[in-house]
Amino acid sequence: MTSDEVLAALREAADPSRLPGMARVGIRIDDALGVPVPAIRRIAKRAGTDHALAVALWETGIHEARQVAALVAEPAAFRARAMSAWAGELDSWDITDLLADTFAASPLARRMIVTWSRATHGFTKRCAFAMIAHLAVAHRDEPDATFSTFFPLIRSASTDARNEVKKAVNWALRQIGKRNRALHQEAIDEAEALLTLGDPTARWIARDALRELRAPATVARITR
Repeated sequence: MTSDEVLAALREAADPSRLPGMARVGIRIDDALGVPVPAIRRIAKRAGTDHALAVALWETGIHEARQVAALVAEPAAFRARAMSAWAGELDSWDITDLLADTFAASPLARRMIVTWSRATHGFTKRCAFAMIAHLAVAHRDEPDATFSTFFPLIRSASTDARNEVKKAVNWALRQIGKRNRALHQEAIDEAEALLTLGDPTARWIARDALRELRAPATVARITR
């Protein structure tokens, strides 16, 4: 598909009546069309992996076009400068989380996680921790040592009260802890350490993570 064909498909699938609901859940709608996520995924599937198309769609600035861009981009084709440019333009959690999934598969992922975990821009920072969460869920060959190195990043960001950041930090901690028994205990230990920081955001992250990590259903799913 060409970028014009993708945009035409998005406009055909658009439902502007969805925009107020998107705004209510914290999605930026300034440049949005109101396309349901299943339709976005269908269009991206038709387009296939096409990095040049992804770049063209990203440059439109249209919300749903950027979602398709995140889905069709080739992780290995990104250079650090381009990754940082895209991450610096993030302004909504839904695009951030889609793009984090793609970025997590890049050979540059670990480097960018460390860099962006200290970002001042909230959604760039969120991207770092969403990448950690995606790595924990989908990249089963990643060694435990990689995730152990992320705990200091989690602790450092745990006092950032911005909603887009604290929820992603919490997400990263929970997903690491659900990966296997060893990391489950490490994540619990880290959450307990966050409780001692005396910060309300760190306490929220820790308590929410501990609630899930200690739940019998969670423990039962961890088999190794």
